[in-house]
This record gives sequence, structure tokens and C-alpha cells, in this order.
Amino acid sequence: MQHYKIHHSPPPAPRPTAMGFPDLRDEWKVGREALRLGLASPKLIRAPGGHGEPAMLLPGFKAPESSMFPLRRLLRLKGYDASTWGLGVNQGDVQRYVDALKPRVKEMAESKDSAVALIGWSLGGVVAREIARDISQYVSTIVTYGTPVIGGPSFTVGASSYSLEDRKHINQLIEQRNAANPIQTPLAIVFTRADTIVSWPACIDRHSTNTTHYEVDSTHFSMGIDPTVWGIVLERLHQAS
Repeated sequence: MQHYKIHHSPPPAPRPTAMGFPDLRDEWKVGREALRLGLASPKLIRAPGGHGEPAMLLPGFKAPESSMFPLRRLLRLKGYDASTWGLGVNQGDVQRYVDALKPRVKEMAESKDSAVALIGWSLGGVVAREIARDISQYVSTIVTYGTPVIGGPSFTVGASSYSLEDRKHINQLIEQRNAANPIQTPLAIVFTRADTIVSWPACIDRHSTNTTHYEVDSTHFSMGIDPTVWGIVLERLHQAS
């Protein structure tokens, strides 16, 4: 199940690049990961679990909330109080989602007397990071996969959905927040060099203070059902609990 490479310090990476129309030829790996997931199920079931600790799962850009249901089901089976974000399809309005979810994360943490684990896929990871940056005392750990850390949408295939002015503003805001208020919450950043949706160097975090990078060999879409990614999520949640 451990098909990954751990980087305890940020790995060397070239400058991120703008992404054109994605080359989806490698997305056959979705089928491969589905097969691997079936084979890895016994190991995932035997992995250490939780005792009711809360976890919130956040979908990627233009992805429905249901895209996080398979992982949510596993986390519930493993004893976590896992829920999706309750906001439907991710339309890309990061600040609106952060403002909407911060009170809910605080309420979850207080009602469970336990900080909340945040798991975000792609842009969902951006939302998770900003929640933790603002209310770190209510967040136990963050796991992101395929999530741009720098540049906002600039180094993703979704860049054209934002105006040039908006992209520059978002990038400037991210740089300011990273410099002035780096994330303190333990971070697990999962990335793949085969990502055709997000330029993988944009996923490397050189600002946050407690970060581990996990390099996997799946693709952006197949990370959602990659048993290696699921194993990393379980490992990090167990450590946090």
C-alpha cells in the first residue's frame, strides 16, 4: 500500500508553469487505482482508526460533494466522525467558503471537544489551508492532494476561469499571507509529477512550518481513489488523534 516517497523537507522543484488543455492519456490510472483499492482494502480496514474525532472533506474545483463520499465512508468505518463540507459543487470562491466554514469547524471542534482534521482535494485543499491559517486552534491536521500552494489558479487548468486581474490579486494575497502568517498546523501535502491539472511544483510548500510532502505516482483524478493516498490520510489522522 505504501507506494509513495516521503520528503521531510520541500523537494527541489522547477518553477511552476501555466497549464494548457490537460493531456488525459494517463487517466487510465483511475482504473488501476480502483483495482489497487480493492486489493488494498484489507490493509486499510486493519489500519489504526479513530474514536469519534471529527474530520471534514473538501472537494476540488468544479467537483461535486459526492466526489469525497468514498473516502468519507472509509473514515467513518475507521471510527472518525467524517463529513463533507455541505456546500455542494466547489465553484472556486475560496474566501466565501472559508468564511462559511470557519464557524462550522469551530462548532464541530467544540461539540466534539476535539480539533477537526481537514482533508482537501485540489482547490478544496486551498480552502482547508486558509481555514487552518485563521483558526489553527480548531484544526488538528491538514491533508491535501493535488493542491496548489502558490499562484492560486495561475498554474492550473482552471486559470482561464479567472481574469488576469483576479489571478494577480489572488497570487499577491497568497504571498502576503504566507509571509505574514505561515500555517502552523501539521500539513501533509500529497503531489504527483503526473498531474496534468495542477503544475506539480506549485504544490510544494516552502512557507509552512510543519510540513511533510508525499510524492505518489497516480494522477490528479486518480488520487481520489488511490489507496496510497487513503493510507496517508489514515496515518496522518491517527497521528493527530
